[in-house]
Order: sequence, then C-alpha cells, then structure tokens
Amino acid sequence: MDSIGIELAKLGGSIAAILFLAWLAKQLHLGGDLRIRDEAHARALADEAVCGYQPVDIIIDRAGIGALMKDAQGRHMLIRRHGAAFVARLLDRHSESRLDHNFLTIGTGEKTFGKVTLNLGRDAQYWAAGLRHMAV
Repeated sequence: MDSIGIELAKLGGSIAAILFLAWLAKQLHLGGDLRIRDEAHARALADEAVCGYQPVDIIIDRAGIGALMKDAQGRHMLIRRHGAAFVARLLDRHSESRLDHNFLTIGTGEKTFGKVTLNLGRDAQYWAAGLRHMAV
C-alpha cells in the first residue's frame, strides 16, 4: 500500500470511529437540549430534589431552562439546568433576586449553584414580590 492509501485508510477509520461514537451517544441518550417540558416534569424534578415537596404554584421559564415554585408552607424552590442535569435549591431570605422587566435573576449565594435568569413574562413581577416577602 502506498502512503496515500495508508492516509485514506486512517481517514476512513477516523470517520467510522466518530460515527460510531455519535451513534452510541444517541443510543445512551447523552447530550441533547435539556428543557423542563411542563408542570408535571417540574413537579417530578422538585420531588426528586426534596422528597415530598408539593408545589402549589409553578412557573416555568419560557425557554424551559428553569422553574420557580412555591409550596403550601410558602417555601420557594428554584430549579435550573446545570450541564446535562437539573439542580434545585430551596430559597431563603439570603437569596438574591433582581427584576428586569420580564426577567427575574435569582441567586442562592452559593458559588457552585450560581445565578440564573428566568424569562417569566408578565408574571415576573408577581414572583419577584413573593421572593421579597418570603417568610422562611
């Protein structure tokens, strides 16, 4: 085999390996665009984060990257996308929030959790007021 044939064989092998890895990732449901689909999905994520958490009011970011909810005891929970998973935190008086028209930016003060900006539409003002008047 000449050098061009060897290089073409290497190229073909590399392309085959890449296609195999892409197929394998799809079969394992890796990657993709992770979004909160609906309220039922948000409820399941909340219960997964805090066993027994039953939200009575839920709002999901318009892009599905996060959700904000409140239970009957007035506890607020923030769920946000973090890489290929969702993470959640119960919010307290130490949480920070900033309202900018339809956008509500919320932070827990934890560096590892970070801040998230949710597009909540006209309901952003309602939720911002609720966070300012948290009892817990």
